[in-house]
Amino acid sequence: MWTMTVNEYTESSSLLRIFYRLYRNPFVMFGLGPLHLFLNQYRFNRKGAGRRERINTHVTTFTLAAILGLLCLILGWKGVLLVEGPILYLSGMVGIWLFYVQHQFEHTYFEKAENWDYVSAALQGSSFYKLPRVLQWMTGNIGFHHVHHLGPRVPNYSLQSAHENIQFLQNVRGVSLLSSLRSLRYRLWDEDNNRFVGFKEIEKGNLNYEKKFRVQAALLIRTLLKKSKIQH
Repeated sequence: MWTMTVNEYTESSSLLRIFYRLYRNPFVMFGLGPLHLFLNQYRFNRKGAGRRERINTHVTTFTLAAILGLLCLILGWKGVLLVEGPILYLSGMVGIWLFYVQHQFEHTYFEKAENWDYVSAALQGSSFYKLPRVLQWMTGNIGFHHVHHLGPRVPNYSLQSAHENIQFLQNVRGVSLLSSLRSLRYRLWDEDNNRFVGFKEIEKGNLNYEKKFRVQAALLIRTLLKKSKIQH
């Protein structure tokens, strides 16, 4: 999930800022995101991908195309589009939301490389998403994301057990379904205060900075003009 810091954003070009704002817009991220993932990102190999990864990508794409082609022959393309289309689209939206809220939440963990710590990143930078039982079951216990990051080899059906039986895992602050909605306002990471902020906060700060800059620039120009008059 692309997250810029306040400094990165303020120092970026206008074009990059516009692109980033579009990317972080919920309608783009959750509306167009599933289409981008399924039709573009997961269909092509990333730069520097190894041979095994490249083969897996092509095999997956070919398998999906074969399955969809077969279903179109049996059910017709309209039936497949009307049934499979919404399923893929909605599941993509849910997947993006889960990935988003698992790392974009209040009191999360961001550190520079030289200060980064694996355990702290796992326990503080990955959320414990407290979902209702039905949603917890439907999402394969992925709400225990802090456990997953600390021990990626722990199977999903053992995540809850690990959380409940290991004391220090229970000290992780949880994120409820209701409180997770606040994360939609988070846009940038403020390194100075270790918190997420929205674009409006930054714009207000930039406006104040610009006003100070204009005042200072005006004073400097006046001083230079006075000096030039004295010299003449």
